Amino acid sequence: MVTVKVGDLFSEGADLIVGFTDVFDTTTNGGDIISPRSVQGQLLSNVFGGDEGSLEGALEAALRNHQVSFVESEEAKPRGKRKRYPIGTVAVLVRQSVKYYCVAYSRMGNNLTAQSSVNNLWNCLGGTWGAVAEHGHLNPVAIPVLGSDLARVDNLDHESLIKMVILSFVARSREGVVSRELTVVVHPDNVEYVNLNEVRAFLYSL
Repeated sequence: MVTVKVGDLFSEGADLIVGFTDVFDTTTNGGDIISPRSVQGQLLSNVFGGDEGSLEGALEAALRNHQVSFVESEEAKPRGKRKRYPIGTVAVLVRQSVKYYCVAYSRMGNNLTAQSSVNNLWNCLGGTWGAVAEHGHLNPVAIPVLGSDLARVDNLDHESLIKMVILSFVARSREGVVSRELTVVVHPDNVEYVNLNEVRAFLYSL
């Protein structure tokens, strides 16, 4: 079952998918690397109590068996983390029995500007469903509108991004069950950009 709703991602009572960049930054100090209002920022504050070290340690442990694709020099990237992981890498964190699928869907530039693309988003969604199928035990999972925040995806609007998430999930589910339920959560500030009736019609057409 797929549901699209307006609400707070962290109030869903489900396992959550959280978008990251390829360097998995964790700091919200200053707000120019990660905004405190972003989903990553809320993961830090709501789930890890603002303890960057705790989130950093959990990510490092989850990424231990993932290959680093490149390491930036301090000269090239003076701020933020420097180890790059392939787009689509998923770090699975567990806190109080809730799983958080942290997926690298955008590239953090050395100028601290995140960029992504339709291909990157589609590929990372496929990898995410694979991780959910492997680790999620069919538990309900919720996802924000990836690509709608700072890492804009080829100027796609919210509605198009939601449809891409749904289409990707349905396509992967036809290969095997991923989860009993997927909820796509639209932030209340962005509801004006989404025609929910149109999205529901799209759902019924699949």
